This record gives sequence, C-alpha cells and structure tokens, in this order.
Amino acid sequence: MTGALSIRIAIMGSSGSGKTTFINEASGSDFPIGRSLESCTSEVQATKPFKLNGREVTLIDTPGFDDTSRSDTDILAMIGAYLSQTYEHGAKLAGIIYMHRISDFRMGGTNKRNFKMFRELCGESTLRNVLIVTNMWSEVASDLGEMREKELENNFFKGILDKGARMLRHEGTQESTHRILRYLIHNQPATLLIQKELVNEHKNIVHTSAGSELTRVLNEQRERHEEVVAQLRKDMEAAIRDKDHETREELKEEIQTKHEQILKLRCENERLEAEFRAAKERLEVRINAIEEKYHEQGQIVDALKEQLETERKDREKLAIEQEQKEQRLRQLEEENANVQELERLNSLRELNRLVAVRVELQEELRKEEQRSTESEASGSGLIEDVVSWVKSWWS
Repeated sequence: MTGALSIRIAIMGSSGSGKTTFINEASGSDFPIGRSLESCTSEVQATKPFKLNGREVTLIDTPGFDDTSRSDTDILAMIGAYLSQTYEHGAKLAGIIYMHRISDFRMGGTNKRNFKMFRELCGESTLRNVLIVTNMWSEVASDLGEMREKELENNFFKGILDKGARMLRHEGTQESTHRILRYLIHNQPATLLIQKELVNEHKNIVHTSAGSELTRVLNEQRERHEEVVAQLRKDMEAAIRDKDHETREELKEEIQTKHEQILKLRCENERLEAEFRAAKERLEVRINAIEEKYHEQGQIVDALKEQLETERKDREKLAIEQEQKEQRLRQLEEENANVQELERLNSLRELNRLVAVRVELQEELRKEEQRSTESEASGSGLIEDVVSWVKSWWS
C-alpha cells in the first residue's frame, strides 16, 4: 500500500525519446541511458522515492514497443504484469507521461504503434492524468519546433488533448522535469484500463484492449509474410521451369524462413499469456522479497524505537532527578541566604543597640559633668559671701 503523500508516475514512449534521461534528471537516479535510438531499458524499473512539494514521488521507467532487444509481446507482458501486480498491492498511478521527440518531423509507423499501444493501456477515463511531453527541443530550430508542436496539437495528439490530456515542453533541465511533475502530483490516482481489465475483470491479457491491438498488429505482420511467401512460391516455380537451381535453393531458404516467422507469429498469443504469467511470478517474488526486507527492517526499526523509547524515558527520569537536585540546591542556597540575611539583620540590630547604649552613656556622662561644673561654681560663690561678711563685721 502507498501512503497518502506517496505518488507514482509512469513514463512511456518510443525508444530513444528521452524517458530514462527525464527520470534521471528528475529523481537523481543513474539508470543506463542509450546514446542512440537503441533502448537501454529492458525491464520496467522504478526509482527510489524523492521529495517534491512535500510528496514522495516514484517514477516508473518502461521500455518502448519498438525495443531493440525485446519483442512487442515481451514488452506488453512485462508492462501488463507490472501494472497489474502493483495495482493488486494497492498502488495506483497519479499520472502517465508520454515522451515524444519534437525532432521527429514525421510520424512513422514506430511512433504510431507506440502511441496506439499507449492509448490502449491507459483507456479513455484516465486521460486527465496524462501529459504529452515533447522533448529534445535543442536539436531543432525554434520556429520549426513550434510549427511541429502545432501540427501535433492539431492532428496526432488532438484526440487525447480534447479529452483532458495536456501537452508540455521539456527544456532538458531538472527544474523543467519538476515543473512538469508538479502538474501531476496533486492528481487523484487513477486505474488504467489494462489494470481494470486484468485485475477487476480477470481478463486474459490477450483479450485486453492492448492485447487485442497487439494481436491485430501481429496478424497484419503474418498476412504480409504470407503474401511474401505466395510471391516467393511463384518465383520458385518460375526458377524450376527455367531450371535455375541456384535461384530455386535461395527461394526455398527464404520461404522456409518466412514459414518459421509465420509460425512464430501464430504462437505469439499463447506466448503472450505465458510471458505475462512468468513476468507476474518474477515480479511477485521481487515484491515479496522487498516486503520481507521491509518487514525485517520494520522489526529492526521497532526494536530501535523501543530502545530509543527506553533511553528517552531514562533521560526524562535523569532530567527529573537532576531538576529535583537543582531545585533542592536552589532551596538550600535560598535558605543559606536567608540565614545570612537574618544574621546580618541581627548583627545590625545589636550594633544599633550598642550604639544606642553608647549614646545613652555619653549623655549620662555629659550630664554628670554638667552637674559637677554647676556644683563647683556654687561652692566658689559661698566662700566669697563669707569673706565679705567677715570683712564687714570687723570694720
């Protein structure tokens, strides 16, 4: 299951259209990149999730239906298996990007086949989640590119653009990839037609819309081979009549080769179903291994979480004890300060008392001295009075 903030976006298109380069630029991945039109993407592969606007984005790289190392049967089986298996595990796509080279001035059979298969995979109901991204603008003059862009909008891509798809330019930078992805990251995830057919409706992949389209293409190829064989038979009959043994042997080998190709095409439907089942089984093994790995990692994470929780509780306990010690220390310091203040106040009061006693004693001493002085003065006056009386008496 994917989280509400996790989104998945598939990147599709022809080989050499720049799918893998776009993915590497956007996600920082290092998937192998082809230096020509040959494909380097032989399997469906998903990037590691990366952050964009608060979302975890996973990009899915897919091989094109013109893959140089795999047949269209193998590609459809591979893509169908991936999309159905991940859908069964709860993963839907928020968007699908179809990459197209703006430097392709002609819409050849390969591009048409790829785009037709793309439409059959997606269906009509998911087109609002589709972006057509034109690429490789640096390889063409701007006026020619703009002219080609208008042609694509008004002709080749008009059908899906009218039904909700959008067309954007990729400028070849990471900023450009992220700007494009932002058009999709808030989309409601959608169920592709092939996912609905394979999972919800339990169809054989041969009988899906994409499977039917592949069957049609294979039948056309087979019919063309049969026409060639018919012509080769006529040529061989002419060579026999002309007794041209060398030409007859060459034609015989060509007919044998064409017969083998026709037989192979007739078996492709059976092989498609077999390859689809095999691809699903391989993918299921990979998914189970990933889920088991995540489960083991989850157990490790749970154990680490438990350990961290224990350590957190121990730290909280130590912090509480430390706070209690510090609080007690602050109380003791306050008590000590209070005692010192009390002692200071007591000392001050005692000093004031002593000063008051001293002042009182000094006052008493002063008064005593005053009385003594007054007493001396009084005695001196009495003597003078006696002397004066004696003198007056003798006279």
